Amino acid sequence: MNLGDRFLPTAGVVGLLPMLTWFFMLIAFYAFVGNFIFALVSRTSVAPEHRLSRIYTAIIAAIAAISYFLIQDYYHAMLNELATIPTGPGRLNLIRQSYSAIGQLRYVDWAITTPLLLLKMVSILKVRYRDHQTLINTLLAADFFMILTGYVGEQQLTATNEILVGSKLIWGAISTIGYLVVLSILWRLWKQFSASVLPEERWAYRLMALSTVTFWGVYPLGYILTTIDGIDLNWVHLSFSVADVINKVGVGAIAFQAGQQVLERRVSEEATAPYHTVG
Repeated sequence: MNLGDRFLPTAGVVGLLPMLTWFFMLIAFYAFVGNFIFALVSRTSVAPEHRLSRIYTAIIAAIAAISYFLIQDYYHAMLNELATIPTGPGRLNLIRQSYSAIGQLRYVDWAITTPLLLLKMVSILKVRYRDHQTLINTLLAADFFMILTGYVGEQQLTATNEILVGSKLIWGAISTIGYLVVLSILWRLWKQFSASVLPEERWAYRLMALSTVTFWGVYPLGYILTTIDGIDLNWVHLSFSVADVINKVGVGAIAFQAGQQVLERRVSEEATAPYHTVG
């Protein structure tokens, strides 16, 4: 292999912001690889009823790692072309065009990982699927509807990759309906099941639901910003990379901590429980 044939970008050639964007994409990729490994090796470090959550975390991390490898690889190739464009407007146009292509990879990722994130939250409250099929199916359907309509909105482009602003915003509004249904069901689950689980599990569900209300909001905000002319979409890439790590690795860490605390509580109670001799 001739290393001279491999383009490694530098800030002096492509600019600081594109370099930071690629940097955070790579960081996200490594974070998901590490999270995948940790989820597998820590399966027995949580209470038995929380081991399914570790499996969800491993699958989410594996899919996200593959997605971010593809995302950063595509973006790296784009930087190679960016280095050949001397003008600011020309560079912004290339970044905008590449954003639409990278967005397709993100939506495929989200279509698989966000339902798994929601199932992980359901498992924290120990909601049995066979007893509440309609509620859980509605939650997953609303999530998929949100992702699918958002993806359709991102495809509102002309043949020259110019964004059809009106159509995109309409589809964004339609997608928001699914998001609101997801929030409504998460609140219903909390009201119905939180009293029947341990304090550690209630704490974990609250934090995970809070991340859905807050950090999931980064995505529709970025969606709207893409319709504004003159915005460097590297800022959106950066925000999405950070939000993905928080929503996937962070939520996985919360679930792990809850499962570990439940196990420690159980071991402690068993160790101090009274015993009886036979005879």
